[in-house]
Amino acid sequence: MVKGIIGKKLGMAQVFAESGKAESVTAIEAGPCVVIQLKTADKEGYKAAQLGFGQAKRLNSPRKGHLKKLGQFQYLREFRVADTEEIKVGDKVDVGLFKEGDLVDITGVSKGKGFAGVVKRHHFAGGPKTHGQSDRHRAPGSIGATTSPGRVFKGMRMAGHMGTDRVTVRHLTVYKADPERNLLLVRGAVPGARNGLVLIEKREGKK
Repeated sequence: MVKGIIGKKLGMAQVFAESGKAESVTAIEAGPCVVIQLKTADKEGYKAAQLGFGQAKRLNSPRKGHLKKLGQFQYLREFRVADTEEIKVGDKVDVGLFKEGDLVDITGVSKGKGFAGVVKRHHFAGGPKTHGQSDRHRAPGSIGATTSPGRVFKGMRMAGHMGTDRVTVRHLTVYKADPERNLLLVRGAVPGARNGLVLIEKREGKK
């Protein structure tokens, strides 16, 4: 059984619990997905199911041959499975996989922030605002020593590209699953921008 699905982040909303407490949820268009290929331990060295999601405008010849007339999918992603015997190529995976109270891990690509300084990127405090310091308010300060070692160590926190990282948020709770509309509501925030691709994987147990 495939315990994951591909989705698209639609945005965030506010819902009210039975107690009247307001909660933030993220709406995700999850599936429907189709099993495109099965990876086996004998052939590939691991067990996984490749799912297809989204409608592509056009496909090149290799992708058409790979999809084997199962559909014109834009995205292909793999999910590890314990056993591939109960799964067949062409099987559909939809939101019915989840129910209220389930725990899920959601993976997405964080929002890109471009080139950012150390204050925004690493939450540095910055330099003094007075005593003659007129241009060091958001500067990092010293990044190295003197003669020994005479260089800057690798991995120093400095200004640079921020965002567009693969981020996984674990143990989020499913608020509601609506298979008719392929809609999944999850409590809390999910990585990525609106309309960004996300991978939703079901975990064992309930919160």
